[in-house]
Amino acid sequence: MLLVDDQILFVESLRTVLETRAKDIIVVGVASDGEEAVQLIADLLPDVVLMDVRMPKMTGVEATKIIKDRYPQTRILMLTTFDDDEYVIEALQFGAVGYLLKDMPPMELITAVRAVYEGGVLISPRVAEKLVGRLVQNSELSTSSSVEEEPEWVKDLNSREKEILRMIAMGYDNEEIANRLHMAKQTVKNYVSKIYCKMEVKDRVQASLAAIKAGFNEMINT
Repeated sequence: MLLVDDQILFVESLRTVLETRAKDIIVVGVASDGEEAVQLIADLLPDVVLMDVRMPKMTGVEATKIIKDRYPQTRILMLTTFDDDEYVIEALQFGAVGYLLKDMPPMELITAVRAVYEGGVLISPRVAEKLVGRLVQNSELSTSSSVEEEPEWVKDLNSREKEILRMIAMGYDNEEIANRLHMAKQTVKNYVSKIYCKMEVKDRVQASLAAIKAGFNEMINT
């Protein structure tokens, strides 16, 4: 994986943590800004990039857009001290598959990196809460001036699927959803697959954004 952060002490400490506590994670390089990250990606082709948001020369959000355009298979996990909802929305729209805060415990970060490598999508609960709030507000503003027709996929979802989609939008993973709804994890996975198919989306990020933009406001707040 590639680490991208302009705080040298932090990124070197992070590299040490990953290399000593996770033998299955190999750090192939370190970049100090988005510009350098874009250059290193071409040579190193890492599977996962751990990307800071606010950096000189080129921000992590700008770098994410370029990297995903050129190397769509690269999975980018945003890591920052700023739980700024505007950055969250923009980074996810550009293709980031996770957004975590730097104050999370090391082993949780390692677990997140592994999950992202395996194809998962992760958003810190604190970030998810702000993201939902921001998108709901935007949705209310956009629908106050014009009434939009409800997407067909909303009509195709049954009540259980809508309940699970609401929890996906709140940042819960399959195991957490299973525990809260007293269901088997495999059953939840089956539901999630059906939801993605009906919505014609590929992952949790796309599902969350589409759900809230479609006017799931009342579901989010219940």
